[in-house]
This record gives sequence, structure tokens and C-alpha cells, in this order.
Amino acid sequence: MVDSARLSLHVPEPAVRPGGQPDFSNVKIAKAGSVPRPEVDVASEEIRELAYSIIRVLNRDGEAVGPWAGSLSDEELLTGLRNMMKLRAFDARMLMAQRQGKTSFYMQHLGEEAVSCAFRKALNKGDMNFPTYRQAGLLIADDYPMVEMMNQIYSNESDPLHGRQLPIMYSSKEHGFFTISGNLATQYVQAVGWAMASAIKNDSRIAAAWIGDGSTAESDFHSALVFASTYKAPVILNIVNNQWAISTFQGIARGGSGTFAARGLGFGIPALRVDGNDYLAVHAVSRWAAERARRNLGPTLIEHVTYRVGAHSTSDDPSAYRPKTESEAWPLGDPVLRLKKHLIVKGVWSEERHVQAEAEIMDEVIEAQRQAEAHGTLHAGGRPSVRDIFEGVYAEMPAHIRRQRQKAGY
Repeated sequence: MVDSARLSLHVPEPAVRPGGQPDFSNVKIAKAGSVPRPEVDVASEEIRELAYSIIRVLNRDGEAVGPWAGSLSDEELLTGLRNMMKLRAFDARMLMAQRQGKTSFYMQHLGEEAVSCAFRKALNKGDMNFPTYRQAGLLIADDYPMVEMMNQIYSNESDPLHGRQLPIMYSSKEHGFFTISGNLATQYVQAVGWAMASAIKNDSRIAAAWIGDGSTAESDFHSALVFASTYKAPVILNIVNNQWAISTFQGIARGGSGTFAARGLGFGIPALRVDGNDYLAVHAVSRWAAERARRNLGPTLIEHVTYRVGAHSTSDDPSAYRPKTESEAWPLGDPVLRLKKHLIVKGVWSEERHVQAEAEIMDEVIEAQRQAEAHGTLHAGGRPSVRDIFEGVYAEMPAHIRRQRQKAGY
């Protein structure tokens, strides 16, 4: 019998630990404007390289270049900038509110604003997003009232969800925002199912699934890809690769696939990677994928390459697992500053107008916060009653529960 070498288990390791020098050498950045824009009806096998490159529009000089540029007017770009600034200001105030004990926890979008704000502008009214907890920009960009968002965060008497959901887990059918689940991967299969139902009914609405890089390791992610590819569901499958899951670097979930977008290739799904900090690129790629879905050409998988600047949540300390200066070394920059520079280069914006807009937006956010905090507590002691809970689930309280409560003197 021939002796064989002993086996060893491979456990992916981050390139650098706290205290070390940030290293993003694994992020291969294509030159802005260099990645081709295929026809919408292209076959997935013809664009395999797009699952490994990164589509970019804005170059280092703030110019929009290449075949993916030119899809937005100056006015649309200015609206996009304000939406991102509003989300950033909203984040700052809600993070402060959590530190003051006004809500239990909060999750920032810092550094990822372009992903959700630009994507929403590629959809139509009636389309449905199945988001994670870091896509509040979908609501901001659709003019959902900030006061309503804050009411839900505070779980006050005007909370549209009546205290039945955790902070930052919004829900609005009217604005195409399916209620968030803390079990993130479940959103993927639900999005595909919703899209299939739309197709079965010969409707015109499409769905968008959202997931983080870490949650792609869940089985629901793969199940969704099976159904989306088999039935050519009209769905956009978004993966937000912000480099970090909950204190775990993205290589654990990515495994040996090279990129997250490459996961779609094995299912015959067109897969693209986009610079998630480039508002113009995100919008162009999202609109391309939306057109595919509307033309009954099936799903598209988009990996948004971005960076989570802040902590995973207010319960997380990123200094325990990544260098403190890592966000400064992120090679794709800040989405707000990049769009600001582009608009200045175009001559439709200026440093002075930007400072003024920051002040105006912060005033707007503070006023919304003042209104939200003027509302009283939803329930005595901050907790819903048994009746409140059952009325949120059943048409009426079950008879056996009602009898038990009567016996107990309630």
C-alpha cells in the first residue's frame, strides 16, 4: 500500500489583520470606460469576462467615459447627489440617536450610498425590492418620508409597522420595499418567487433581490439561482460586496469562485461586476439588467464592489478585525465625493453649492428627527400588549387565547 500525504484543511485568511497595512491588491480595477457594454439580449457565455472585471464610468479626473456613460441628465445626477447626501446625513443623525439611547441599534450605509440610490432610479413604480438592512437608499431615492423611517426606528406611536419590526427593517409596498428579514438570504428566494408570480400573471413588474457578500454562503442564495435560471424569472440578483460580513472578511463566503459574480456563470445567468462607488456605473448596469428582465430575457446577477466604511452595526467594533486606516486605503474612493467632482467638472456644481446643500440637507434631516421625536411611545413600558401582537398576525385573536386571557382576568 502506497503511503499518501496527510490532508490539511484550507481556511481562507484575510490579507491583513488589525495593526497591519491595508491591502487591496486583490481588487483588480479596470480602467474607467474600458469594459464593453454588450447588447441586452447577449448570451451569458459571451460575456464571461464581465464577471471578473469591474465596470467603471468615472475616471480619476471626474470625467464620465466609455460605453456605459451618458445614461443620466445633469438634473438626474444632481438629484442622485442629493439623495446620497441625504442618506449620509440621515445615517449620522440616527447613529447619534442610538448613542443617546433613543433606539436600540442602527446600521450605517457609509461608503455604500451609490449602490441603492442609483439602483432605485433604474426601476419603475410597482417593481419590488427584497432588500437587506443596508439599502435604505432605495427609500430615500424614491422620496419615502424620512419622518416615517424615523418613526419606525423609534417604534413610536406613529410607527407605520406598529412596533412589529426591528429598527431599520423598513417596509413599504407602495415604494417597492419588501419588509426586511434579519435572515438575509431568505430575501433572495422570495424575490425570485415574486418575479415568477409576476411572469405567470403576465404582469410587467420585475423584482430585485439583495444580499451581502457573507450571506451568499447560505443555501437560499443558491436555491434562488436555480429557480431564477430555470424559469428565466424577471429578477435582478444583486450582491453587495462591501468586503466584510459580520466581522468576517469576504473571502470566507467567496471561497474559490474568484468573484461573487462568477457564481452566476455556472447557472447560465449573465453576471457583471460594477464599481459600487460610481453612481453612473451602478445606474447604467442596473438599467441594463432591468431592461433584460422587462424584455423577458431572464435574470441578471450584479456584484456591486464597494466598501463598508462604518461598523457592521452599532453592536460591532471593526477595529477588532481590520486595520483602522483600511477605509482610507479603499481604492475606489467615496461615492459622494466622486459624483460631486464629476458635477463640478461638468460645470453644474461647485464647492460653495455643495457646502450649502450639506447644510440644507442636514436641516431637513434634523427637522424630520424633531417631528419623529415629538411622538409618544407606542406602548406603555415600550412593549406591545398581547392583543397588539395577535392583531398584527390574525384577523382576530384565537378563541383559546381569548379564553385563557379571560380566565387570567385580562
